[in-house]
Amino acid sequence: MARKALARAAAAPVDPEELRQRLRTAGLRSTAPRVAVLNHLEQIVQPASHAEIVDALAPLGFDRATVYRGLADLVEAKLVTRTDLGDHVWRFELRRHAGTDDVHPHFVCTRCGDIRCLPAAAVQLRAVGDLEELSSLQGLEVHVRGVCARCQGAAVDLDPSALPSLATATG
Repeated sequence: MARKALARAAAAPVDPEELRQRLRTAGLRSTAPRVAVLNHLEQIVQPASHAEIVDALAPLGFDRATVYRGLADLVEAKLVTRTDLGDHVWRFELRRHAGTDDVHPHFVCTRCGDIRCLPAAAVQLRAVGDLEELSSLQGLEVHVRGVCARCQGAAVDLDPSALPSLATATG
């Protein structure tokens, strides 16, 4: 899938001892699978599905269930967020700002499925009307859908005869 190729490094490799300390500070035991999952999420810049994380960690010998339990523990400890971008697939990403909800919108390309994190300020919401019924709001997720620049460029490269005619009927 195209998404795997786009999961590029977000930062320099993190010291494993720092990852172990982060786990302990969150109240978790520092296990090899948790450290590996945390390290992988530290290296990517977009949310990843359980299957994508399993594939990335396969060379380390961790099975699907172990990776899933590690992800569930990291979500519960608030080190990782879990989101569904409308396709019923949970995706996971590192909370990069400790002590915050680290809420930000995501852009999803409707052609290739690429997912990008957008800056929190990219989308602004404002309350309109009486919102008392939302007094128990538990979270907010914003997903922006459209066609990414790469796919827009690919559309330009298509054979012109494959494109619909832009001529309008007269008369």
